[in-house]
Amino acid sequence: MSRESIAQILKKPFAIFTIILLLKGYLAWAVTFGDWLPWRVLITEIPFIWLLFCLIEWCASKRKLMAYTIVNIILTGVFFAVIMYFKYYGVIVNYHALAQVNQVTEVKSSVFSLMDPYYLLVFADIIVLLVLLLKSRKVKEWRISIKRKPKKSVVSVVFILCLVVCLFNILPNRASMNEIKKAQQMGILNYEAYTIFSQKKEPLIPLENIHQADIDKLKGITVPDHPKYFGNAKGKNLIIIQLESFQNFLIGLKIDGKEITPNMNKLAKEQLYFSNFNQQVGQGNTSDAEFVVNTSFYIPPDGAATQRYVDKKLPSLPRLLEQNGYNTLTLHTNKVHFWNREELYSSLGFQHYYDQSYFGEDDLVFFGASDEVLYAKTAKKLQELDREDKPFYAQIISMSAHHPFTIPARKYKMELPERYQGTFVGDYIRAQNYADYALGLFIEDLKQKGLWDDSLIVIYGDHMGLPIYSLDHDDKELMKEIYGHEYSYTDMLNIPLIIAGSGVPHEQIREEVGGQTDIMPTVANLLGVSLKDHVHFGQDLLNQTYNLLPQRYYLPSGSFLNDNAMFMSGSGYEDGTQYPLSGNDSIGKGTTKDEFNRALKLLRLSDSYVNQQPLK
Repeated sequence: MSRESIAQILKKPFAIFTIILLLKGYLAWAVTFGDWLPWRVLITEIPFIWLLFCLIEWCASKRKLMAYTIVNIILTGVFFAVIMYFKYYGVIVNYHALAQVNQVTEVKSSVFSLMDPYYLLVFADIIVLLVLLLKSRKVKEWRISIKRKPKKSVVSVVFILCLVVCLFNILPNRASMNEIKKAQQMGILNYEAYTIFSQKKEPLIPLENIHQADIDKLKGITVPDHPKYFGNAKGKNLIIIQLESFQNFLIGLKIDGKEITPNMNKLAKEQLYFSNFNQQVGQGNTSDAEFVVNTSFYIPPDGAATQRYVDKKLPSLPRLLEQNGYNTLTLHTNKVHFWNREELYSSLGFQHYYDQSYFGEDDLVFFGASDEVLYAKTAKKLQELDREDKPFYAQIISMSAHHPFTIPARKYKMELPERYQGTFVGDYIRAQNYADYALGLFIEDLKQKGLWDDSLIVIYGDHMGLPIYSLDHDDKELMKEIYGHEYSYTDMLNIPLIIAGSGVPHEQIREEVGGQTDIMPTVANLLGVSLKDHVHFGQDLLNQTYNLLPQRYYLPSGSFLNDNAMFMSGSGYEDGTQYPLSGNDSIGKGTTKDEFNRALKLLRLSDSYVNQQPLK
C-alpha cells in the first residue's frame, strides 16, 4: 500500500476517531486495571467502537462528522466516568449509577480532589475539533470531502466481524462474579453494554419460606435460649452515633507521640470496644449505613438502599423500639433530600427527623453545620425528650470529617508533621482529630445534662475514609508507616464499634468479627427487646464468636469475611483470593467454599425478604 493510500485512510474520520478513542481506552485501562499498554484494548474496545462507526457510515452522509463527534463525546464520557468512579469507589461504574448523578453537585469537592490533571486530556480532542470546525477553512473543506459513503458491503463485513468479536468477549465471561475482572475480560465498553441489556434476576424466595432459623443456620450460629446481658440496659435511652468515614486504625494512633483521637481512645479503653468490626455499605455510603444498622438487612445488589428500598414499610429498629414505648428520631445537618433521606426515614419508621432546617447554616463545614453545632443542638433536643415519661432512641449522623477532609483552618485542633502536610492522609487525620474533639464536647454535655448515665451509647464508623485506589504513592507510604505493613483491603473495611453504658461489660476489647448488620440484634439484647418474630441477618455480638459477613459493592460479588480471613471472589470461589483480617499476619484456617455458598444464599434471602415487604 502506497504512502498516499495510507494518508488517505488516515484522513477518514473512521481512522481518526479510532485512534483518539483507542488512546482514551488505554487511559481508562491504566487507571482501573493498572495496565498502561494492554493488548486486550485492541480486541475488546476497538470492535465495539467500530460497531458504532459502521452504523454512522451506513446511515450518515451530510452530518457524518457531527455523528462521529457525538459518539466520541458519549464514549469519552463513559471512559471518564469509569476513571472517576473507580477512583472514588474502586468499582466499575454502570448504568445503575446514573440514579446517583443528582448527588454529584453535593460532593463536587470530593470528585475534584480525586482528579489528576491528565484525566482531562480525554476531552482535549473534543475542544480542539470544535475550535477547528468553527475557525479552520481546511477543516470545513475536509468535512465536505468525507460525505461520500463507502461500499455498504465492506461496512457490512466489518460490522459483522466486530459483532462476532464483541459477543466472543461478552458471552464466555458472563458467569464471572468479580465485576472488575468481568469488565477486564469483556472490555469496558462491552461490559457497560452488557449491564444495560442483561436484566437477569434470580427469582424471589417466597416470604413463607424465609425463617430466622434458616438464616441462623446459614450463618453457622446457634442462638442461646437465655442470652447473656439480656435486658441489662432495659428502659434506658438509646443514642447511636454514626461517625463519618471513621476507620479503626485511628483508635490508639499516635503520630510523633500525639494522640489523634483521645476521646475515642478513652472510650475504647473504658467501655466495650469491638476491634474487628467491618463496614457493610454500598453505593449509598453513609445512607446505606443508616439503612443497614436500623434494619439488619444487607444492601441491595445494585444502587443505594435509598433508591431501591424506600417505597417499602421496612421492619426496623425504630419501629421495634416504638412498639416498646420509645420516642424515635434521627439527626443530620444536611438537607433531608440528600440521598433521598426523607423517604428513607419514612420507610424506617422514625417518628421525627431533624435536618438543616433545624441545625441552620452557621459554622458550615462542607455541606452542613459543623459537628460542634450538630452535637450542641442535639444535646438540647435530647434533654427536652428526657423530660418525657418514655425513653428515646436517637441516631446522630456526624459529617464534618467528610471526603475530601479539607476542613476549614478555623477547625484545626492539631499541627500535622511536615511529612503529612498537603497529603490526603494528612487531611484525613486532621479532620478526624476535629471530629473526635467535637465528640468529646458532646460526651461532656451528655454527662452534664444527666443523659450519659441514663443511656446506652453506640458509636461506630459509617464507612472507609481512605480507599486504597484513591491513594497516591506518598499516601500509601504514610499508611505503611501507620500500620507497619502495606495498607490492605481488610484494613480499609475495618471500622470501630464502641458500646458504652452501665449495662454493658466495661474495659473489654472484643475480637469477635462483626459488621453493621450486627448492631441491631446486639442493641436489642441489651435493651431486653425480643427479636423472636423479627427477621434479621446480623447477630448478637455478645453471645456469638463465629461470624459470616457477606460483602457487596466495595468488594466483588461473592466476597465475604469470617473469623479467620476475608475472601475476595474471582470468576468464582476457586480462583478467589484470601486476605488476613486487619491486624493479623495470616489467614489462619482461611475460608471454605461452603461459606462462599452460604454467603450468597444469605444475600439472596435478604434481597427476597426486603423486596416483598409491603409498600408504605
